[in-house]
Formats: sequence, structure tokens, C-alpha cells
Amino acid sequence: MSRKTATMLQTTPIAATTQSHVTREISDRLQVALTTHLTQAYSPELSKTLRLFSATEVADLFGTTGQFLRKGHAEGSLPEPEVNKNGRRFYSGAEIKAMRQILEGSSRKPGKYLPGRRDADQLQVIQLMNFKGGSAKSTSAIHLCHYLALQGYRVLAIDLDPQGSLTGFCGIQPEIEFEGNSIYDALRYEDPVPMSECIRTTYFPGLDLSPAQLILSEFETETAVYARKGVPFYNRLASAIEEVEANYDIIIIDSPPSLGFLTLAGLFAATSVIVPLTPSMLDVASTQQFLEMTSAYLEEFENSGIPIVHDNFRFLITRDDPSDTPSQQIVSLMRALFQDRVIGATALRSTAIADAAMLKMTMYEVVRSEMTRSTYDRARSSMDAVGHEVSNMIQTAWGR
Repeated sequence: MSRKTATMLQTTPIAATTQSHVTREISDRLQVALTTHLTQAYSPELSKTLRLFSATEVADLFGTTGQFLRKGHAEGSLPEPEVNKNGRRFYSGAEIKAMRQILEGSSRKPGKYLPGRRDADQLQVIQLMNFKGGSAKSTSAIHLCHYLALQGYRVLAIDLDPQGSLTGFCGIQPEIEFEGNSIYDALRYEDPVPMSECIRTTYFPGLDLSPAQLILSEFETETAVYARKGVPFYNRLASAIEEVEANYDIIIIDSPPSLGFLTLAGLFAATSVIVPLTPSMLDVASTQQFLEMTSAYLEEFENSGIPIVHDNFRFLITRDDPSDTPSQQIVSLMRALFQDRVIGATALRSTAIADAAMLKMTMYEVVRSEMTRSTYDRARSSMDAVGHEVSNMIQTAWGR
């Protein structure tokens, strides 16, 4: 926000009338400030782009060596990327994606460079859910999206949260009205739009997005009305996904921090569920209540002859601080209680992750040299480890 805009808003007093007027004026003032700031920060010429990746990073992504890449370039089997003035190669996301396709075509091991679905494999739909705010649900979702896309999977992100946090991470600002369809248009009861028309290609190769806007909250109200008419809600997302199923290997759903109709529709569509959880007794108690409510709803579905079966139900420990003894006691408790239902890797509490999130970026977008390298490396390794376990979970579901 510019200093001029902030000063103007500060010097204009809020008229003391009814509480509704006060609340409305505060809301309008914030809207003006946000719109002004975001329009400046995300003007067309400043639209979000993905950084370049070094040869070392690309070799790590491919599980090869720098020498292997140099040989491919020398022989002409791999396209030559951008070379800086020091003779170092840097690759765009699109070049990494194209190289994976080339290498997969000549690989003796199917799936080494493109690990996605084969003919008999089921689309994997992973829902991240928790109604405790601050559980790092959206941050975990976008890191998974970026990790899996860089590994060669075809990923679709579906933002079921009307607040649109995942949408913002993907370079679309829900605070500013954007043109085109959102996930609401695919789910609405009156004249729904085909899911294929509610998906956008993002700046991150391999990742598409079905974005959210505030109007998505109308789905909750509309569902209550149509339920009285006997119109089911639970299968609306699953039915929408069917139209685009062949285009993706994995769908990541970021659900709202509540147990409403949107979250339940996501549960019906999901093949696996991940519950992000910060290691504090307050968060564990809140999550227990959330899961108790969830089980009651699932039981209602089952009693109605609508079974919901998931391949996996896992907890993901987020904002983990290995040096904090009380939180580590909670982590130990969760592992003792649920064993392999707790993902082995944890998402660390890190200034690098927090700083990146402030800029609506992930550890895969920030440049290592712009941070303290040891801090970056710890955070990046943490998110890589989580993504690797989720990738293995997916491969296991496919019987590999």
C-alpha cells in the first residue's frame, strides 16, 4: 500500500452511527486500500512469473547429474537452455517440462521422468482440510502443487475456499474482481458451466487452477435451499471433475476452514485426505472436534447408502519447531497414537516459508541467493520431504 493511500485513509475519520454503518465503512475502506495496493502490485506488466532453475537444481529434479545434462546438450538430444555471461545454464519451467517428455521417451524405465497415471490408474484427488485457522492448509496445498508439478505430474488445483488463498498463490487476486469463470460456476445449481471452462493455465508449467471468488460462499446457502427440493449436493464436485479427469494425474483441493457443504463435497470427490495440524494442544483439541463432526456426517452418508472410501487419511505436522520441547511432545503423541497415519516428514516453522508466503510464493519460486542459504535449504528440504512422501503415497495407490 502506498504511503499516500495509507495517510489518506488514516486522516479520514469514521463517522459514528449505527454499528452496521461503522462495520460497512470499515469494510469499504479496507476494500479501497486492498484494491489500490493489489492493482499496483499485480498490474498486467507485473503479472506473476516463474524464476529460472539452475542446472544443479534440474539435475536433482531429474535424479541425474550435471554431466548427464551437459552430454545431452552436446549431443543435441536435449534443447539448449539460456546460458548466462558466466557460461552457466538456467532452465525455465517450460523447458524442464519439455525435457522430461524427451527423456521419458528414451528411458528404459517407464515413469522415471513422467511419473503420472497410466491406462489403468485412477485419478488421485487429495483434499486438505481442517477448520482450525493457522494450520498452514493453503501453504501446504500450494507447496504440494508446485512440488508435484516439478516432478512431472499433471496437477489441477481446486480452490474450495471462498477466501481464495490458493487462488492468490497461483497469481490471481480474488480481492480484485477477475473476469471468467471460477469453481462456483461449475458447482452452482442454476445453469452450471462445464468444468473445462472453469480452469485456467497458471504461470507454473504442469499446474492448472480452478479459482475461487467470494461468491463461492453462495453455494452453502443455495445447497440448503435445493436440499429441501431433494437435489443432492455431495456429488456436484465429483461430477464436475469427471469431465476433465483424463487431463490430470492429481487434483489438490484446498477446502475452507469449516465443515460445510463445500468441504463435504470435497470429501466425496477425494480419494485421499490430508489434515494439516500444528503441534499444540489447542490445535489438537480443535482438530479432534473437527474430526468428530466429520465422522458424524460421514455416518449420515453411509446410513443413506452413500459410502465414502478414501485410500489414505493422513495428518501432516506443520509449523514444526524441533527445538520446542512442548510441541515435540505433541508430535510424539500423534505418532504414537496414529503411527503411519502421520506423514513422516514435517513442514518446518521457518522464516523462509513465512516470508515467501507473505509474497504469495513457495520455496520453489523464491531465489536461494535472496535468503540466508542455510535457512532456505532447511525450509526447501522440509517441503521436498513432505512432497516426496505424498508422491510415494500416490504411487502406492497406483500399485507401484
